[in-house]
Amino acid sequence: MTKHAIKILPSQLVNQIAAGEVIERPVSIVKELVENSLDAQANEIVIKIERGGLKSIEVSDNGNGIPANQLMLAVSRHATSKISSFEDLTTIVQFGFRGEALPSIASVSRLTLSSCIASEDAGSQIVVDGSDADGSEVMPVARQPGTTVTVNDLFFNVPARRKFLKTERTEFSHIQQFVYRIALARFDVGFILEHNAKQICHFSNARHKTEQHARLKKILGNAFAEQNIQFSEKTEAATVFGWLGLPTISRSQPDMQYCYVNGRVVRDKTISHAVRLAYNDVLYQGRHPCYILYLDIAADKVDVNVHPAKHEVRFHDQRLVHDLVYVAIKRALAELSPDKVVNLAEHQRELQNDRPDELRQTTTQPHLSLSAAKRSSTRMGSNFYKQVAEHVQPFTKDASPEGTDKTINEYPLPPLGEAICQVHGIYIVAQNAKGLVLVDMHAAHERITYERLKVAHGDLGVRSQPLLVPETLEVSDKEADLCEHHSETLAKVGFGVDRIGPTKIRIKSIPSLLKNTDYGRLLSDVLSDFIEYGISDRIEGNINEVLSTMACHGSVRANRKLSIDEMNIILRDIESTERSGQCNHGRPTWLQLSIEQLDKLFKRGQ
Repeated sequence: MTKHAIKILPSQLVNQIAAGEVIERPVSIVKELVENSLDAQANEIVIKIERGGLKSIEVSDNGNGIPANQLMLAVSRHATSKISSFEDLTTIVQFGFRGEALPSIASVSRLTLSSCIASEDAGSQIVVDGSDADGSEVMPVARQPGTTVTVNDLFFNVPARRKFLKTERTEFSHIQQFVYRIALARFDVGFILEHNAKQICHFSNARHKTEQHARLKKILGNAFAEQNIQFSEKTEAATVFGWLGLPTISRSQPDMQYCYVNGRVVRDKTISHAVRLAYNDVLYQGRHPCYILYLDIAADKVDVNVHPAKHEVRFHDQRLVHDLVYVAIKRALAELSPDKVVNLAEHQRELQNDRPDELRQTTTQPHLSLSAAKRSSTRMGSNFYKQVAEHVQPFTKDASPEGTDKTINEYPLPPLGEAICQVHGIYIVAQNAKGLVLVDMHAAHERITYERLKVAHGDLGVRSQPLLVPETLEVSDKEADLCEHHSETLAKVGFGVDRIGPTKIRIKSIPSLLKNTDYGRLLSDVLSDFIEYGISDRIEGNINEVLSTMACHGSVRANRKLSIDEMNIILRDIESTERSGQCNHGRPTWLQLSIEQLDKLFKRGQ
């Protein structure tokens, strides 16, 4: 036999190769075992970890259990009770279905599997010691209905894999994060997590809203639990729902983003992109939103069999999912009004540590990236702006006559109450039913003006400006095909584009608002988005940045003295304007201080 002759690999080696795909680190084992427990209809799962999972991992449940005569099959490769034909792969609803997890784990550890079903008087147990399961023996064991899997000495027989593991603390943190994620997916299941014989967390079954809120608070903290809105959107094809963190509790890292497809924890770029677009107009630059998102879609419309560890999915209609998520979140954020927002001031200290220095400033505005933002307000005074201005009610000092100030004790008060005074020409102080309201008048009026400009721009339509000398771009074959395919879509947003060769396109006209931008690079970025996501909002986003700059220059400035009536006009406009809780740059526009907080500050009743 020659050195490189083709031969059948030993089953033990096959299992270890499979383990390389499925078992990356201790958390991979916890994931597979917990998902098996959920598939077995368990509603109580206990996870015990020693030394970050390097020494021992034990997952116990009260599920359906495994009959004694099937224990040997359970640790055999490609043995599963969850699919039986190719057609089953198109409608998978269980978590585990490949039949690889247990034999893969057993090939790189010392595994003990014990189980009992309700109809049996006693349970059964099998031990696989890092070798082929054929030599193992099924033995009786006393236990309650359910299953326990104990994994000892992970990678003891594959030292090359063991040396790539991180510290005990790091490995356990991955396990803890997974337990948090799965606990948010299944509120109907109780979870207990122990590390080195110490209980780390205990989540009881949470079927009612108050119990679910308590679980949210334990996992994500007070800020998210109190500063979120529930949303839902349903179509014939799919349903999306969950909790959205308010823009004011954004993060410097995307570490509070939880996404589930049919109850499965996934990472999906289509959904992430849709969420990012929906938050784009209310978040400070470089910040990340917090959310818990659940997507329920027909099993035959999503392929979960695209990744060995089942971290990713593939949608049959990617555009449909993207649009559903985007519209649902965009609408939820737009409908957010002052009377639906709880007290942000209660969480300012908790959030402050995660905020950049720029967010702590009150009067300065961040620089925009567009070159248009760097132009003076006189250069922005284009014909388009004059036409848009006709559709916007300008804020003038003669908005209402002085001397008609309303009494602050008049009830019922509006959500943001009635204005009392102005502080240092920057803040408006108002009284409402809850207590005191502070408003950054420039930030608030900037958002009001910006939203009006967007509406006016939508009414007028996108104006296209022909180029005196058309610009030619060199692109790839795929980008040229996409440009030709989406030519009508591009025309609707102001770009007149022709394909003039296999890899060449010609720009004939551009949106008039973007005449001072690098429109060639912008179009290339749009085509890249089409390739990656099937959609792009870059053109709209760039137009909105120009409108945002116009709004900034057209809004009431700091140190301008306002009458009480003028202040009240701003308060009423905030209440009726979409996304008015943040300015165009993501800064909060107003803050509520409750009577209880004021009493606490002055130690009343103490």
